[in-house]
Amino acid sequence: MSASALSAPALDEYAALEGHLGHTFGDRQLLATAVTHKSYVNEVAGRGGGAAALTHNERLEFLGDSVLGLMVTHLLMEACPTASEGYMSLVRSQVVSEPSLCELARSIDLGQWLLLGRGEEQSGGRQKPSLLADAYEAMFGALYLDSGFAVCLAVARRLLAGTLERVQSSGVPDQKSTLQDYLQRHRQARPRYEVISTAGPEHEKVFEVAVYLEDQLLAQATGRSKRAAEQAAAERALAELTVGQEAKSSPR
Repeated sequence: MSASALSAPALDEYAALEGHLGHTFGDRQLLATAVTHKSYVNEVAGRGGGAAALTHNERLEFLGDSVLGLMVTHLLMEACPTASEGYMSLVRSQVVSEPSLCELARSIDLGQWLLLGRGEEQSGGRQKPSLLADAYEAMFGALYLDSGFAVCLAVARRLLAGTLERVQSSGVPDQKSTLQDYLQRHRQARPRYEVISTAGPEHEKVFEVAVYLEDQLLAQATGRSKRAAEQAAAERALAELTVGQEAKSSPR
């Protein structure tokens, strides 16, 4: 099935998408909302199409961002019982990054289910990484509301296992790149690094580096080289940011 612009499928047509997930929704309207882009709702409203009953996927995306983070964290706690918080934060950030979620969305043909306005349709919206990643998050938000933690975990275990293994087998990613990816994903500025002190003789210098988001200090760390200190500061900043984001966005 490929949802054409301004033509929503009947709810029973979502059975094929449910097959990719390995789960049948009790409330298929949640799944329908997860794949509905705001451009579709706005355009239907503009044409007098009774959009009052339509809802786009941004709230589900907001919820799904936290749900996916929790699922990946749970799976990492199981798979890596001795791993540090910093290592798990780095792996998790890679798994839930936009490129990774886009790849996962494509693996279940999620793009063909998106409900888009004509403008998004004509500009290739079904292949846009941001739209695919957002819809994938929204899908997990819908799954959580429909069936709760245990079902979400079972689906995540099946769909995310390969990505988790790939990220772990490729080694811990570059911390500075990972921090920058995280900030970009959350629509923030690029981080800025600054050496704030050096100590010790020339052959044994210790650098202290601070990393800032605009004028906000995110973290600081030391290292035997400027690069090592920057990497350590980036790792510490990412750990702080991910913990803070989860605290703000977790469902209550």
